[in-house]
Amino acid sequence: MVAAFLADLFESHRTHLLSVAYRLTGSVSDAEDAVQESWLRLAGVHQSEIEDLRAWLTTVVTRICLDRLRSAAARREAYVGQWLPEPVVTGLTGSRTADPLEQVVRKQEFRMAAMVVLDTLTPAQRVAFVLHDGLAVPFDEIADILGISADAARQLAVRARKAVAGVPAPVPDAEHEAAVRRLLDALAAGDVGAVTAALHPDSRMVGDANGTTSTAVNVIDGADRIARFLLGLTGRYGIGTDGAATMRYEFALVNGQLGLIVKRDDGPARVVGFTVSAGTIWGTYDHANPAKLSGVRI
Repeated sequence: MVAAFLADLFESHRTHLLSVAYRLTGSVSDAEDAVQESWLRLAGVHQSEIEDLRAWLTTVVTRICLDRLRSAAARREAYVGQWLPEPVVTGLTGSRTADPLEQVVRKQEFRMAAMVVLDTLTPAQRVAFVLHDGLAVPFDEIADILGISADAARQLAVRARKAVAGVPAPVPDAEHEAAVRRLLDALAAGDVGAVTAALHPDSRMVGDANGTTSTAVNVIDGADRIARFLLGLTGRYGIGTDGAATMRYEFALVNGQLGLIVKRDDGPARVVGFTVSAGTIWGTYDHANPAKLSGVRI
C-alpha cells in the first residue's frame, strides 16, 4: 500500500519533472532517463527525510541533468556540424493517450527558438535561469545545487536572461501556420523572389545531422542565401505531399507549432521546425540526426 501510494504521488509530479528535465537538457531521452532515475532514488530514501516532495524531486532531477549537460558538452567536441536540441513532434490533433511531453511543449518557453538559445548557455547558466526564471527557485537553493554562492548564481541567471532576450516571442498559431505554408507554396513554385519574401531578413537556418546524412554543415544566415539553398534542394529532389516528389513531407507539431516530417527516398526521415517573426520565417531547424528523433510521438 505504501509503495503504491508513493508511486501515485510520483506520477502526479511526472509532467512537471519532464518539463524541468527537457528544458535543462534539450534531450527527450535524457529527460526521460533523468525522471526515471529520480524515481529510483526516491524509492531508496526514507520518506521522513523529505518535507516537500515536489521540491525534493526537482532538485534531484536538476542534479542529474547537470551531470548530463556536462557530459553533453564533452560529446559536442567530437560532433560533426551544428547541434540542435531534440524536437518533440506530435500530431496536429494530439494523441488519444495522455503524453506528458506533449502537454509540456504546448507552453511558449518550450518553442524551438527558446530551446535553441538555451543550448548556447553554459550548464550552470542554464540551471540558474531555468530554476529561477522558470520555477522561482530561490538563488540560495540554486547555489547549493551548483556549489557556488547565491550572488554567483544570480549573475549566471542575469547573463542567461540577456541571451534569451534576443529570441523572438512566439507568435499565435494561425500566424505561424500562415508563414510556414507561404514558404512551402513559394518553394513548390520555384520562385526565388517569393521564397526570399517568405523569409525574415535576419533569417537563419541550422542543420543537425552529425554526419549521418546531408544537411547544412554550417549555419546559413540571411534570406537570400537560405532561399537559394532551399530552392537548390527542392530543385534537385522535388517537394510535395504525395508520392510524385522524392522529398515528401507531412505536417506535424514541432515543439507545439506547425512543422514538417520530411522523408526522402535516399535517406532517413527528418524533422523541420520553424520560428516565425513579423509574419515571416525567422528560424529554420533541420533535425536530420536519427539518434536525436526519439521525441517523435506520431
